Amino acid sequence: KMVDPTLAEMGKNLNEAMKMLEDNQRKAEEENEKKYARKDIPGPLQGSGQDMVSILQLVQNLMHGEEEEETSQAYRLQNVGEQGHMALLGHSLAAYISVLDRERLRKLTTRILSDTTLWLCRLFRYENGSAYYHEDDREGLLKICRLVIHTRYEDYTVEGFNVLYTKQPVIYISSAARTGLGQALCNQLGLPLSCMCRVPCNTMFGSQHQMDVALLDRVIKDDVESGKLPLLLVANAGTPGAGHTDKLGRLKELCEQYNMWLHVEGVNLATLALGYVSSSVLAATKCDSMTLTLGSWLGLPAVPAVTLYRHEDPSLSLAAGLTSSQPVEKLRALPLWLSLQYLGHDGIVERIKHASQLSQRLLENLKNLDFIKTSVEDELSSPVVVFKFFQEYSNRDQTSHAAQASPIQHPIISNERHIYDTFNQWLGEQLGQLVPASGVDVVELEDEGTCVRFSPLMTSAVLGTEIQDVDQLVDCLKMKIPVLTSTLQLREEFEQEVRRTVGLLYIEDLSWPGLGVVRYNYHSDGKNDDKQEKELEKINTELLKKLNELESDLTFSLGPEFGGQKNCVYIGMVTEDLDVSELVETIAATGREIEENSRLLENMTEVVRKGIQEAQLQLQKANEERLLEEGLLRQIPVVGSVLNWFSPFQASSKGRTFNLTAGSLQSTESTYVSKAQGTGTTPPPTPTSSLAKQRLPGQKIFKRSLRSSDAFSETSSVSHCDDLEKMDQRPSALSPGQEQGPFETEKTVEQKEVAQATKTDAEDVPSEKSPNDCGEVEEQESQR
Repeated sequence: KMVDPTLAEMGKNLNEAMKMLEDNQRKAEEENEKKYARKDIPGPLQGSGQDMVSILQLVQNLMHGEEEEETSQAYRLQNVGEQGHMALLGHSLAAYISVLDRERLRKLTTRILSDTTLWLCRLFRYENGSAYYHEDDREGLLKICRLVIHTRYEDYTVEGFNVLYTKQPVIYISSAARTGLGQALCNQLGLPLSCMCRVPCNTMFGSQHQMDVALLDRVIKDDVESGKLPLLLVANAGTPGAGHTDKLGRLKELCEQYNMWLHVEGVNLATLALGYVSSSVLAATKCDSMTLTLGSWLGLPAVPAVTLYRHEDPSLSLAAGLTSSQPVEKLRALPLWLSLQYLGHDGIVERIKHASQLSQRLLENLKNLDFIKTSVEDELSSPVVVFKFFQEYSNRDQTSHAAQASPIQHPIISNERHIYDTFNQWLGEQLGQLVPASGVDVVELEDEGTCVRFSPLMTSAVLGTEIQDVDQLVDCLKMKIPVLTSTLQLREEFEQEVRRTVGLLYIEDLSWPGLGVVRYNYHSDGKNDDKQEKELEKINTELLKKLNELESDLTFSLGPEFGGQKNCVYIGMVTEDLDVSELVETIAATGREIEENSRLLENMTEVVRKGIQEAQLQLQKANEERLLEEGLLRQIPVVGSVLNWFSPFQASSKGRTFNLTAGSLQSTESTYVSKAQGTGTTPPPTPTSSLAKQRLPGQKIFKRSLRSSDAFSETSSVSHCDDLEKMDQRPSALSPGQEQGPFETEKTVEQKEVAQATKTDAEDVPSEKSPNDCGEVEEQESQR
């Protein structure tokens, strides 16, 4: 039974608040109440105050806004679970515990800190360690650097930077470390950037993401000989990009040789909690310090990161900020203390084990896929799986393979990596959209280029990734691989077709994931650049609109929002049954049709303008002639009326009509005489493209026939029209001994009857027809 009523009330209020904040099904009246004001605009503080329900309602409206970008954040909140509620409860309890008297607060914080440190050291096999809890995951390494400076420079507390000036410290980090880590450390420690040494990774042997130990040894020797002090080495147990682990055993021996501090960080440290741990990661238990990010590993929100370290002098730890005499500072561990108790040892191990099984499941499936290249440290067990789409240049189509030795192909080969980076960027984005629960993302690696990364230790606990999500990810990948290979093979053919087609300009854009980019060239007739640019934009925009109206499986767009070429048509991914020649021909014909229509409209506008001016002049001249015919007296108001009454003036109705086809003015006398308006000459037909190719039933535009698609890998010279012509010639090629089907028999009988009816009509003797002949004619008419 709960003794403290405040704790009971706190837990109850927290549960109610979480239910309200996580309720995404808002009522219609709540929507109407929310629309009365913009919630993102700060307002004045109300003098009377608000109750808790109103404040939580405001927080809910701010969290679950109407923007589509917040969908993923809402999805994350739904998967927090009760263990996340325990972490949030820890922050509320920390505020409540801080108001206790000093002695009770000291005992409680000491117990919380010692329990959490003991559990973590045993869980991750780090014996006799101390713990520092921090919000920023880089803060632990920063305090470790200060601890090492205090340890190696005995007079640092008194002399300050003067002791560093006499013997410059050096901190070594891997070139595969987090971006900006070295600069952040130097800025916080007040050290120049020359104190930071980036160690290259292996280039000849082993993983290309591991620190080069031999090169590091030579660099340290050079620094010692130049009077510098090697201070600290930051190693990785799971690099931020590829998830590879440095040779921690050899690095530890090197640090002991030069009296250096070894700090390890990385996602692979989570596997220390498992029953089986690889030897490369197990060596991290012998390091001087390590940083653990339990929040992402276990799916715990708002829990601090932990830096475990070993040091014998508590005074130096206090001077470096790793420990604090303030009890409130020790309450940082309270959310983690509650969450670890809620999960238990088995629950923690099970979550980490589940993430490892997910990566292993994906790795096994990727081994069976063609054109997928993995970059993992251990083929048997790797917590992070990095893969990319890659097709060997020798496996490309025969044309490019035969011309591989040609000097012209060198630019294509040099641009090949850029193209693969673009395709893998598209692949990662597509997989992330199709299977959002997988948590895959795109990563840029120095040697491999753009790759797709699956790191379930960082995402599965939050997103709730399961085995079926991995299987769905593999299925989606199998669907995308044929599209990638087909598009990659047809890019060169598309470029050649466009360059051979008059009126089209091929735009090389290596950053576009698709078939290619084309622009219709506008043939200007002495127009200035601004007018030509506007006309070019108008034609290509209309061309894009007409292409999208076609019933095809292709995607046509204006390209990326930023960085793309102007006035171009971007063609997306394609399949292997694409008829490239028909596509290019359709684009060119459609562009010419739009250009001709534009010129026709422009010419018509000029003709109409001139016709209006000429009509005005002729009407003015006609008015003057009418005045001369009527006489001056008829123009006087009263006299003219009397004169017209006694002697009416018979004036012929004259007018003008404008013939758009001929572009000339004509008199309307013939119209009044015949009581009908003449049509004039027949207008010219609207220019259209002659691309009405004959297609099989259900076959879409730009698609090859089934027969030609089967032979696509060998040759692409057989067109769809040739297949249809052969099909039409088959009935005439039958031998006399072959039997005809029912359709052919019926068609032959009908042709004979039609011929007989024609012959009967030619005789022109309908009165002498017999009844039998009449019946035959009626039968023929019914069959027609």
